[in-house]
Amino acid sequence: MNNTLGQQLWKWKLVSGVLTVILGAIVLAWPGPSILVASTLFGVYLLLTGFAELFMAFTLPRSAAIRVLLFISGALSLVLAIMSFRHFGDSYAVLLLALWIGISFIFQGVSEVAVAFSERTVPGRGWYVVLGILSVIGGVVVLAWPFDSIVVLAFVTGVWLIVFGVVRIVQSFGIRKDATAAGKTLDAVSEQLAPR
Repeated sequence: MNNTLGQQLWKWKLVSGVLTVILGAIVLAWPGPSILVASTLFGVYLLLTGFAELFMAFTLPRSAAIRVLLFISGALSLVLAIMSFRHFGDSYAVLLLALWIGISFIFQGVSEVAVAFSERTVPGRGWYVVLGILSVIGGVVVLAWPFDSIVVLAFVTGVWLIVFGVVRIVQSFGIRKDATAAGKTLDAVSEQLAPR
């Protein structure tokens, strides 16, 4: 992975982490005014992450399997975002929202772990595994928990989003560190190989 790509990747992860923490805080601060607020906020989150994963599927130099997985995860996030915008007023919206959140967390987690295991040169590789495992655990918790109100769902989701955001922020600095070290190594090798 070249240094420029590593520099772009850490910035994307940092922005994504900050936005995820902000979204988690908003969900915790507004736990139950209406299903509309929670559904809309999560729909926006799914929309942003879906576009980001589709962008990564088409632009990052990955193996075909990882590109397909990122594409499926991004496309699923976009479909779930559209569904959350469309069904926010339904009486079964809490159940649908819990399903959407759980499935999305699981797919994002699987994508993160797959990236870590298939791309051995990706900067901050260990953090992909950590974030992926946390995301899968969060998805399983959301799917297995019997939510009886949007307040409980919002609380659990808000906490998980803040945890994901903090891990992404830490991951971004790990990626930056690895990308900087790789850049210095490449510069040193280039300097040694340069004709004198």
